[in-house]
Amino acid sequence: MRSLSKIDHLLLGVDKALRAVVPHSNPGTRPLPVSSDNIPELTITEARHVAGLMRVNHTGEVCAQGLYHGQAFTAKNDGVRQAMHESAVEEIDHLVWCETRLDELGSHASIFTPLWYGMSFGLGAVAGAISNKFSLGFVAETEAQVSEHLQDHIEQLPAQDNRSREILAQMDIEELHHRQVALENGGGALSPPIRVTMRWMANGMKTTAYHL
Repeated sequence: MRSLSKIDHLLLGVDKALRAVVPHSNPGTRPLPVSSDNIPELTITEARHVAGLMRVNHTGEVCAQGLYHGQAFTAKNDGVRQAMHESAVEEIDHLVWCETRLDELGSHASIFTPLWYGMSFGLGAVAGAISNKFSLGFVAETEAQVSEHLQDHIEQLPAQDNRSREILAQMDIEELHHRQVALENGGGALSPPIRVTMRWMANGMKTTAYHL
């Protein structure tokens, strides 16, 4: 097989970016992690709230794609670059699961999806350019914060919505696994100011994505 040219890599990068921001452009590799095919009955108010939560989680997965793609773009060695690629591939299922649940709720992804991806790509690229230790530490902290909001959303779901609950619970398990992998591969702890800034940015994104 011939090696890929710079143009080939550029086109692959554009394809990955488009797949992250264009709904239903990714084939899922695993079915929904649910124990029943029954769609729970929700009131209009409940359905709107669940849709808002799932839109936030979908946005989080778009951001994960941007983060990993950006880090792979500037990674300082092939090992870290491959790890970022593998993490991005694993997160695609989360993206598809959130899209599927939004469809079932008659809702949609955030209208700012391209913006979320672009901002995350930039942050990932900067983190990757600084050092492997910082880049992997950034992943670990991101996944820890994602786990926190997933657990919070699970608590907010209507009692009868086991479908959304099981999806988010499986996502939480895998996000924590990605965090552990990042730490085991040399991720370092981030300074308190960086962690606080990340949390502030994430809260702004969640508030916006819940409504739009």
